[in-house]
Amino acid sequence: MAKTFQIIISGQVQGVGFRPFVYGLAQQYRLKGMVCNNEDGVLIHLNSKEEKAEEFLRALIENAPEISVIQSHSLSEIAFREYDTFSIAPSETQHQINIPLTPDFVICESCKSEIRNTADRRYAYAFTTCTQCGPRYAVTTKFPFERANTTLSDFSMCTECETEYTNADDRRFHSQTNSCKECGIQLNLTTSDGTPLATDTTEIIKKVSGFILSGNIVALKNTNGYLLCCDANNKTAIARLRKKKQRPSKPFALLYPSLEKIKNDFELGTDEEKALTASAGPIVILRPKKKITDLAKRTIAPGLNQLGVMLPSSALLTLLMDALKIPIIATSGNIHGSPMISEAADAVAKLSDVADYFVHHNLKIAFPQDDSVVRFAGEQQITLRRSRGLAPNYLNAPLSGEKKVLAMGAHLKSTFTFVPNAHTYVSPYFGNLDSYDVLERFQENITKFTSLFETRPEVVLIDAHPQYQSSILGREWANKWKAELRTVQHHKAHFASVLGEHRLFGSTEKIMGVIWDGTGLGDDGAIWGGEFFVFDDQKMERLAHFEYVDWIAADNMAKEPRLSLLCMLPKTQREGVRQKFSKTEWKVYNTMLEKNTLKTSSVGRLFDAVASLLDLGDTTSYEGEAAMYLENESLNYTGNDPIDFLEGIVEKNIPVKTLMSNILKTKTEGLSKSQIAHGFIHTLALSILKMARQNHCKTIACSGGVFQNSLLVEKLSQLGKKQGFKLKFNRILSSNDENISFGQLCYYQYIKN
Repeated sequence: MAKTFQIIISGQVQGVGFRPFVYGLAQQYRLKGMVCNNEDGVLIHLNSKEEKAEEFLRALIENAPEISVIQSHSLSEIAFREYDTFSIAPSETQHQINIPLTPDFVICESCKSEIRNTADRRYAYAFTTCTQCGPRYAVTTKFPFERANTTLSDFSMCTECETEYTNADDRRFHSQTNSCKECGIQLNLTTSDGTPLATDTTEIIKKVSGFILSGNIVALKNTNGYLLCCDANNKTAIARLRKKKQRPSKPFALLYPSLEKIKNDFELGTDEEKALTASAGPIVILRPKKKITDLAKRTIAPGLNQLGVMLPSSALLTLLMDALKIPIIATSGNIHGSPMISEAADAVAKLSDVADYFVHHNLKIAFPQDDSVVRFAGEQQITLRRSRGLAPNYLNAPLSGEKKVLAMGAHLKSTFTFVPNAHTYVSPYFGNLDSYDVLERFQENITKFTSLFETRPEVVLIDAHPQYQSSILGREWANKWKAELRTVQHHKAHFASVLGEHRLFGSTEKIMGVIWDGTGLGDDGAIWGGEFFVFDDQKMERLAHFEYVDWIAADNMAKEPRLSLLCMLPKTQREGVRQKFSKTEWKVYNTMLEKNTLKTSSVGRLFDAVASLLDLGDTTSYEGEAAMYLENESLNYTGNDPIDFLEGIVEKNIPVKTLMSNILKTKTEGLSKSQIAHGFIHTLALSILKMARQNHCKTIACSGGVFQNSLLVEKLSQLGKKQGFKLKFNRILSSNDENISFGQLCYYQYIKN
């Protein structure tokens, strides 16, 4: 006798074509029942015998849509309900939402084929999507994921789209973002002063291609926000974009028309190719081949031998790149330091002096996002920026704890982490909270999340630095919400983030944490940034650090590598860098050194000092610039004679001035910059392994912005493996301050001290 069985599937299962997939599977098994979205994921009822229901569930799990992520599933018998057919029922929501937020997906191959086929009704439709691709998080307003709960609700489906939507044999069956040129999103091309030029997509693509090839800058609204585009081989256009965007030297991202063209221009390994073609579609950092004829490399990424490359993420970008057939600059639509713009009025107000032309559209973007950025060091993925396609879910494992928690993160590279239910949500990257616009976007997104999940935090976690804007805001909100307020030291949060990623909190062995970055307020009032910790028995203790040196000139220290050099050289050797300062500066800075009391252990500043010593840069225009030049120089070394600048030296803390003195000596002796830079990074890798041996730790967990250096990660991985160490790095999250909010959560939930 048939019974009724209930299946609940939890995870990333809404907005991925899961219900149409279940429907099709039920037809194959000739089962009656229903499937719907609910607050926990996907709910299925079956009239079936138990054995067949179990077989159905196995088939469902084994053949689930590729872009879905099943985190849990259950099968249980419920009170009998008779069904005449199998149907997709309206969504049920009886409680607060308890599911992941579905990220955006890049355009799939089937949709690409349609927009390129002149006989297809979606030919040249710039917002073609299906159940397997298109915006999700960017257009979400509430849950469950239904058209009515997205910004697509502003567009009513035409008869043909409605037919597709209701046809079980159509690949757009229950596609919530379904639309076409008859009923869908409309483009609008204007000049910078707002003069209309075209509304027909084909005409717009043709004109925009011509504008870009003629050296113009175009602000184009993609499905995640505006991009600023220009010809990647036009030095004049790129230089003009740099000046107008107020971005003098930071690298620009490249948008390529095809994978084949990327392979032609860049060294591309299996991991890089997989990342480029993944559903997230991030920017991937690649090393160019020696001969590239259609790229102004030195203008795109001054002083660097690696470039950020991506493929079109949407139908609109696919159409544009099909027309252009050449790589273009595609950088975030903003003024440097501000968040990505998504509203037409805002774009015109802020970018009319930057762009010559605008491509607008009338789809509202609920959550604007930058493109994600990754790179590889051997087989190790390094996430540089986690945003479109990767955020806001953290699907690695549910974190323990019963309270609703909001972790406010850091000040630079800000993110927040929210736990309103059984899932963890780590927001996309926002930027530097010194910017009013970034701070406003940060606050706005937290407010949207509390509304989306219909809950307020019971605990608010902040950084121990009292002047971080995230800490100030966290204190205000904790007071308003009457929530418990906790502080977590910056570098301990970094360490906790990598422990959390690798699920090491239950480990019975002692684990050494290596946390290297630019700045973070330490427990002793110094500016930490070169820290060694130990995690043992659910406790975290500081083990050692880089030798303290002076920190002078406040924020200028992070902007002028020459200041780090001055502070880190032994006093007897400072005279050798006098030429980097004017007479007045030399006198002022030396006076500061005599009176200074603020100290730092920052490895980020150590990278700056070595870069300045090697004359790679004395001042910077963006964070990490000097370190990137130093890494670039180190990668130019082709020899097989790595230098250990601290060979034979064993001290509790890493002796910075001895290290700098030895580097200066080799420079004076005439060693090449590339060998010295390589030796410096080699020395750092060895120092980690020495510290681990001295403290009897076999597992080493590394975090902090310094570990975005690919050579350091690759060297450490190779040397560590040979010596029997287990190395753990941030991989899902960025190693920089983007992981602080997640680390704050992990520290709060797992660390006892």
